[in-house]
Amino acid sequence: MKKYLFFLLVLSELYSFGQVPIELYRQFNGRFNHTAIGNTLNILDNSLAGNFCDILPESSANLLLEPNQEIVGAYLYWSGPMNPDVIQEEQIDNLVYLNGNEVIAEETYTYTLTSVHKYFACFADITAIVQGIGNSNYTLTELDLSFILTSPYFCSSMGNPPANQTNYGGWALSIVYEQDDLPYNQVSVFHGLDGVSSLNNYIPIELTNLNVIDNDGAKIAFLAWEGDENLANGESLFINGNQLSNFPLNPANNAFNGTNSYTNSDELHNMDLDFYNIQNNIAVGDTEALIELRSLQDLVMVNYVVTVLNSQLPDVTVVIDDLDVSCDNRDVWVSYTIFNVNSTEFLPENTPIAFYANGIFVGSSITINDIEIGGEESNSIVVTIPGNIANDFTLTIAVDDVGTGVGIVQETNESNNITIQQVSLLLNSPIENLVNLELCDEGDNQATFDLTQVEENVPVGAIEILYFMSLLDAESLINPIEFPEEYVNTDVIETIFIRVNYPDCYRISEFKIEIKNCLTDTISGTNGISPNGDGINETLIISGITDVFEKHVIKIFNRYGTLIFEGGYTEPWNGKANRGVNHTSSLLPVSTYYYVIDLHDDSISEPITGWVYLNY
Repeated sequence: MKKYLFFLLVLSELYSFGQVPIELYRQFNGRFNHTAIGNTLNILDNSLAGNFCDILPESSANLLLEPNQEIVGAYLYWSGPMNPDVIQEEQIDNLVYLNGNEVIAEETYTYTLTSVHKYFACFADITAIVQGIGNSNYTLTELDLSFILTSPYFCSSMGNPPANQTNYGGWALSIVYEQDDLPYNQVSVFHGLDGVSSLNNYIPIELTNLNVIDNDGAKIAFLAWEGDENLANGESLFINGNQLSNFPLNPANNAFNGTNSYTNSDELHNMDLDFYNIQNNIAVGDTEALIELRSLQDLVMVNYVVTVLNSQLPDVTVVIDDLDVSCDNRDVWVSYTIFNVNSTEFLPENTPIAFYANGIFVGSSITINDIEIGGEESNSIVVTIPGNIANDFTLTIAVDDVGTGVGIVQETNESNNITIQQVSLLLNSPIENLVNLELCDEGDNQATFDLTQVEENVPVGAIEILYFMSLLDAESLINPIEFPEEYVNTDVIETIFIRVNYPDCYRISEFKIEIKNCLTDTISGTNGISPNGDGINETLIISGITDVFEKHVIKIFNRYGTLIFEGGYTEPWNGKANRGVNHTSSLLPVSTYYYVIDLHDDSISEPITGWVYLNY
């Protein structure tokens, strides 16, 4: 076993069903069809008595397409039991060789029947490899399942739980090809790994995103593993409530029995590569189908389902190539391209196109010409945005829309017809969500503001952003604030005007800056004053308090607790007393004094206390 790591969930229960749902992988719309080749590694059907444990080291199959059939998709699948007796990283053989080309699994699926009976399937897109080889005999090698020969779980009666004879191995190459003389089809590839058995009798598989226009020639293909030729106990395959069969190769009671519908072979032991005509089992207008698989005994695991349905419809998509707005103008010029890529029919001329602003219909156009399969058409329009729509809005273009959300052209996919883009009209209107700035007073009702903090809410596309102290200056583009990152205010509350210049327009808005009184970590001061006339420490100043809180009251006490001074913002303590029975205009004696400051601020109730040394 190999080589690249896959981490698997170890299930402790004896019977626990783990699977990967069958889901849509890819769709092809056009003149496409599907075929498949593959082969088993089993020598005989594993339900037979005898030497059923033998497994081949390789097997081959022929691909023979017509000269006018061009490969557009080639998908390799391989599968077998998982070896429960080795570490998890080695239980899956995720690397094989096809005609000598190394193929590493892109997706790996697992199916758990019991705690020791587990199975895997691998998938890889090898389109480039098969396109390079073309018609040839394809041989798959190095799918190493040799552990089956000695495993007690698959081929021997000595296991616990006993062996269940589900040893198998094989590979399949699913081919999607293009052919000019085919009708327009939709080829849908679904894959995963899900199954039925005596322990889990029923599974539904829902096929979605289909588009049935004409059921003539409709077909469905399956790749399934471990179906037995001789086990037909309660086995059935239904689509939309109708039982499928292809007698004598695939009888109604044993649809998965080791057969290959492409080669009409019944010796594809324990794998099935089959297709069925379903034109009588699917109806025009269907967008989904229900596959139902039942079995009371035989283990059958479905790996892929492919549908081929006649589908002649366009599929329109649209992109905005460019748009332009003018200064102080509500007209928007829009350049756009309509595509008809994932389609099986041309998109007719005069297909309506609707334009919406914030969901309100604002304009219309039509396609000028028929747009062929895989084609495109570019055009432009000027739409006028009504005044009741915000300057910043969502522009939506919807193709095949008459302006009411209703179309006139049936498509393969009706949900991919729109594109949206945010648009900002360049009108001289206030910029929304500008934030006001607040800072703590750094002293004397001043602080240093970074005005550019408001720019995070300025719409993109500006080439210059300037700040002004008046509206007239902003409109006249004179006297901009020179250093907006370090602006010192001139008033407690100021209005700042911002002018945002765009290549063809500008917008002016305003915001406030405000000083707040607050205690900060920058409180500092001196523990001593010396009012001796030298101009240094003449009064008691505590930065962040006495120079910020203008309503504060400071009280000075001597060492005996006697109040000897009371002052404030306009009357700092200068070493003299203005309270007490003996206060004079003389300087107080050298000593340590104590202060209590009441800030008279509603948000700060506790006073500020400290001491100061008076000296000369």
